[in-house]
Amino acid sequence: MLPGFGYLLGITVFVLTGPTRGQHGVRVRLKWIGLACLLFLSPLVLGQTTDDSKSREAEQPADRAPGTEPPRNYPLDPLDLTSPRATITSFLAVGDQMGQFAKEQFWGDPSRELAQKLDEKQARVRRMLDLSRIPPAARADVGNDAAIYLYEVLSRIELPPLEEIPGREEVGSLATVVSETDTPAEKPGTRALPGTDSKADAAQGQSKGVASSVSWTIPHTDITLVRVAEGAQGGEFLFSAETVARAADFYQRVRHLPYRRQVPIPHYADMRSYLAMRGWLVPPELIESFPGWMKRSVFRQAVWKWTALIGVFALFVVILFVLQRTVARFRASPNLLVRLSRFIVPVVLVMVIEPLSAFLHQQLTLTDAVGGGVSLLAEVVSYLAMAWLAWALPSALMEIYINRSRVQGESLDAHLLRFIARTVGIVGVIGVAFLLTSRLGAPLYSLLAGFGIGGIAIALAMRGSFENFIGSLNLFGDKPVRVGDFCRYGEDSGDDFQRAGTVESIGMRSTRLRGIDNSLTTIPNADFSQMHIVNYSTRRYMLLRTVLTLRFETTEDQLRYLLVTIREMLVGHPRVADDEPSVRFAGFGESALLVELRVDITTNEYPEFRAICEDIYFRVFRIVRRSGTDFAFPSRTVYFTRDGGIDVEQQQVAEAHVREWAAAQQMPFPYFSAEQRAALHNTVYYPPEGSPDSEG
Repeated sequence: MLPGFGYLLGITVFVLTGPTRGQHGVRVRLKWIGLACLLFLSPLVLGQTTDDSKSREAEQPADRAPGTEPPRNYPLDPLDLTSPRATITSFLAVGDQMGQFAKEQFWGDPSRELAQKLDEKQARVRRMLDLSRIPPAARADVGNDAAIYLYEVLSRIELPPLEEIPGREEVGSLATVVSETDTPAEKPGTRALPGTDSKADAAQGQSKGVASSVSWTIPHTDITLVRVAEGAQGGEFLFSAETVARAADFYQRVRHLPYRRQVPIPHYADMRSYLAMRGWLVPPELIESFPGWMKRSVFRQAVWKWTALIGVFALFVVILFVLQRTVARFRASPNLLVRLSRFIVPVVLVMVIEPLSAFLHQQLTLTDAVGGGVSLLAEVVSYLAMAWLAWALPSALMEIYINRSRVQGESLDAHLLRFIARTVGIVGVIGVAFLLTSRLGAPLYSLLAGFGIGGIAIALAMRGSFENFIGSLNLFGDKPVRVGDFCRYGEDSGDDFQRAGTVESIGMRSTRLRGIDNSLTTIPNADFSQMHIVNYSTRRYMLLRTVLTLRFETTEDQLRYLLVTIREMLVGHPRVADDEPSVRFAGFGESALLVELRVDITTNEYPEFRAICEDIYFRVFRIVRRSGTDFAFPSRTVYFTRDGGIDVEQQQVAEAHVREWAAAQQMPFPYFSAEQRAALHNTVYYPPEGSPDSEG
């Protein structure tokens, strides 16, 4: 034990004082810490033994007098627990064998194999105790303590003669005991109930819906043996749960009495506070030579045990502290896989804490409340580390998946994936909590019932959150918008764009939109999923629609020329989607001729749409001027001087073009021919001439 701890302490000091330069130094330090953990784990894993899964050794016949040596040795011979006489005889016989084995073979030269055999014998003794009311995590410790105390008590008190202890034939006349689900029965005694049959009692108990059994109490004591009614040990007589709970009290009341039978190790119950009878690193013979102050009992544990326990605990805390400080350097790393190193500490806790607890119990033989407390603390810490992993690890792995996939970080898909990870984490934590509570002895059915009632209460209190969650599922299924989409929402769809904006995030509870005026609007998903939503970002084209107002002096041929020229420009424009742009003489206004222009622009980005519209408007402006006409104003014009009128020369040129089209039967009304559209396609330069990106 000491050399292993020395090596580990040396490595820890090297890690603390060694040079660390940059990331390479940190990696080297991590390697040394991993090596230290392996060296620390190796004696724990190799030295851990099991309590209840080993082969059984032979026992003496059930009705043989206590203290006599068994004449045979059959390793697979089961314990005889069919009657109170058989159980008491077997209990004392196994206790004698265990004490003789510890005194003759284990005392001076212990080894791992001998400690394993001694552990097997202790497991056989625990089979004779009713430990059903003890938390599973502490059954081994409590069972060992109770067995030693009961062995000492039975060796000091006056037991009835062997023939007066009920054997297999007298079992049917013992007092009836029912389970706690029925009304409390009278305290069982040694007086037989005439006419009572155990089979009839069992049938009667089953008819009442409870488990019935029989019991026998040692005269003038409260030590009771009860026959197990059902389960793996059904039909066997065990020391009752009440007897196990009061075993230490029984011993304190009889410890001053002399022994009434020969025992291999007298006064062992008083010596076990400083002896270590389960481990092999510190022999009991060596412990006997310790100074008196080291064997002094403090809270039923010797000073040397407290020293070793505190030293191991301090060393373990130092290793965890160094590991945590080293891992903390990687938390800010941009590499998510490297950031997973923060889970090293809980993984180490899950892997090490229970083997370390078993190692300490075996080598130090912790007893009474200290042993049970260490076992329960190890269980709690181990399961809390498991809960830590169950809660944090799914979210971390999901974040890695989101970052490595094409899912946007603030999209609904990402939030749903995170929600799934959190749900898995919550289910994992609940599962770990149920496992921990069952290990601590809490009733599972009561926990399930309480969890169900608590779930209903939480559901009623979180009704609004559940509505938002259902709304999130509707948004996920329909996908009306995604993060980055520009949309309008609600009934108010005026031109002021007050209920329009760009989607910034879609969470599990609400959706956030950034308005045109840079204001942030948050809408609960339950409301947002029921609104009318217009998604502008899903458009393939954006509509350009405007009306030109021309002066009434414009002649018919001028107007035809203007319409054809604008159409040619739009057909040749690379950002106009229409093969046949809609440029039509729409009618007569109060003070102008109306020409309607309606085309689709190949973009869904509003800033780009406005830039393309601007380019088209400039080209239309030049075409109107080149046609010899002009724009009209929505007002009356009163002429006080001679009006120069329109450009007659340009008018004649435009009219000549129209007459040429008519003579050649190429008048592009009502539509361009296929040849004309093909000849005009992409003949207009965009961006316009003179722009940095223009090809003209």
